[in-house]
Amino acid sequence: MTHSLLRRIGQLLLVTFGVSVLAFLLIHLIPGDAAELILGAEDRSPEALAALRADLGLDRSLFAQYVIWAGHVLQGDLGHSISTGRPVLEEIAGRIGVTLELTLLSMLAAIALAIPAGCLMAVLRGSAADALTRLLTIIGITMPGFWLGTMLLYGAGAIAPGVPLIGWVPFSVDPVGNLQRMILPVIALALPVLAGLARVLRASMQEVLFADFIRVARAKGLSEARVIFRHALSNALIPFITSAGILAGYLFGGSVVIEQVFALPGLGRLMVGAIAERNYPLLQAALLLATTAFVLVNFVVDVLYMAADPRTR
Repeated sequence: MTHSLLRRIGQLLLVTFGVSVLAFLLIHLIPGDAAELILGAEDRSPEALAALRADLGLDRSLFAQYVIWAGHVLQGDLGHSISTGRPVLEEIAGRIGVTLELTLLSMLAAIALAIPAGCLMAVLRGSAADALTRLLTIIGITMPGFWLGTMLLYGAGAIAPGVPLIGWVPFSVDPVGNLQRMILPVIALALPVLAGLARVLRASMQEVLFADFIRVARAKGLSEARVIFRHALSNALIPFITSAGILAGYLFGGSVVIEQVFALPGLGRLMVGAIAERNYPLLQAALLLATTAFVLVNFVVDVLYMAADPRTR
């Protein structure tokens, strides 16, 4: 177990390094010049542009820029926002709470509903209810989040025109208003993940339900609910855990679109604004944070996988 964990940690560090390189290089592929955008049309003389590029470090080679940036990151300094001049960490800290709340609520909702839905489809396999549920999961997987979010807004607005549906208020200020505004974004973000996890659990449960130890459990006279939820489900959760970890990254990335639809001031909207402003330090830090979070989630999934299935150790 210790050897496996050390190997996973080594892989984690290697992947994080690769992610940092990609995040740095992809930013510089965005068309446009940050110096020109900052100066605007009034003072865009060659001397002013050269001075600003030197101040931002954009006159150095990409390799030199990366080394300097990576050195600062290792020291906990992610730079300053080009547009506001504030530290990037402060900019991200003010927005990431919204994205984390949206992602965590969506993940919890997807898992809580996918487990009973997957078990139900496995138990009722071959029936009309199973076929209908599978059809609904296919629709949920293929439905674009931005379209679903827009339709939910239109539908909820027609049913309850006076209820606030967009924007965000802190939970500490107004818990009811916070959760009220989070219902539709959570549904729009969680539905594709819910559908995917339910199908994974259904397939896994179908294999387990025909195993010998399930026949033995039934032969002992155990109730069907105990057989399914105590014996079958615990063995069918291993691929479910893996899929949940992968789809958690989808939730974090999909929140960018959902935040735009529902006007949530999260990390996604911050990144979109940074792209428009060519705000390299802010965008690099946000990308690094998002991708590192995805890598860490997959590391936690690996650990849970090893804990759930001793054979993988």
